[in-house]
Amino acid sequence: SSGSGKSTLLHILSGLLLPDRGSVRVGDVDLTRLGERERDRFRASHIGYIFQTFNLLPGFSALENVRLGAFFAGRKHDKGVAEGLLERMGLLDRQHHLPTELSVGQQQRVAVARALINKPELLLADEPLGNQDPETGGKVLDLMLEIAREMDSTVIMVTHDPLSAEHMQRRIDLHALSSEALSYSTLPSDTLPADTLPADTLPADTLPSETLPSDTLPSDTTSSETPDGGGKS
Repeated sequence: SSGSGKSTLLHILSGLLLPDRGSVRVGDVDLTRLGERERDRFRASHIGYIFQTFNLLPGFSALENVRLGAFFAGRKHDKGVAEGLLERMGLLDRQHHLPTELSVGQQQRVAVARALINKPELLLADEPLGNQDPETGGKVLDLMLEIAREMDSTVIMVTHDPLSAEHMQRRIDLHALSSEALSYSTLPSDTLPADTLPADTLPADTLPSETLPSDTLPSDTTSSETPDGGGKS
């Protein structure tokens, strides 16, 4: 839902914003240790971003907007790569049209193609299908995930649409997660029930003499969303 921090999360994961504390790692790179220009260069080369507002340049054609993704990353590529992405998005016959000559849904598909032009390690999508009708949107989403699998890209998508979310391998309710975090952060630790606190914060007399059984702990503490059948974390 609105206000749960979905877009802010993507901004932090992409290095557009820095977190108040902690680190953000994409592969072996900690974005919080990079300067602004370094983050910009890293994002252009390694991260594809599908903005909710598209961010297409109005004076450039659909094909040129897609190719600009590679230009900003300082990479050379065959023009046919961009044409191939537009063809798969059903827009090859519109490749020379300006954004103002495209429908909103077509502009969105151009934005998807531009985000994929560099074969990104991480693809971030902010409501990528918000302006598509349900039938077209489902097909475009399936196609986006299919191309991401081919490129071995990890995909993290934020959406209000439960049907879009069903296409993802893992789903996290950010509104519930942020509400729970807020409720705990506003309470002093001595007001919380003992069983909600980590073991090392409990008074000694509330702990059993033996160690906590291993099955009370999760096997891992990090996760990423990837499309079914592919991607890397």
